[in-house]
Amino acid sequence: MATSDTTTIIGESILISGSLAGDEDLTVRGRVEGTVTLTKTLVVEPTGIVKAEVQVRNCVISGVVVGNVTASESVEITREGRMIGDINAPRVIIVDGASFRGRIDMGEVDVGGERAARPAASRPALSARPALSRPASAPAARPAARVEVKKGEEKAAPPKPSAPPAPVAMGAVKKKVVVKRK
Repeated sequence: MATSDTTTIIGESILISGSLAGDEDLTVRGRVEGTVTLTKTLVVEPTGIVKAEVQVRNCVISGVVVGNVTASESVEITREGRMIGDINAPRVIIVDGASFRGRIDMGEVDVGGERAARPAASRPALSARPALSRPASAPAARPAARVEVKKGEEKAAPPKPSAPPAPVAMGAVKKKVVVKRK
């Protein structure tokens, strides 16, 4: 007995409000509000808007998703994709150009060759914030000024010309260090 994979398509002019559950792929080109529970893949196309709690095997977001997504295999946010909410999946792909605000929990953590699983309640989730990266030409780390100490005397080495300081990721704290000369 041959089975064919079927896909249900929610058209651009359709609005569904409530709970959706099914055992086949679902493609959203219109709007869905409520909850979505599938044993297969949810595809949100660029015209699609999903405001729902989502539980699926796989999720591909090219439109807009507002709500938490739990996937047993993977979640992918494409270049056109926009998402606000938390992701819980073992594999998460966020393509350059995508927009995401929320937290990511990828489950087990590989620590020193052995996998350590913690209950979801005690596991910290990654917060997806845009990370500021330094230009490729900037050095990885600036050398610190040398301080020589001789019997009650401190002397700082002359500062070396260097690249401008690397940008600091949001939430980081800068410390100001003052070297006093006697």
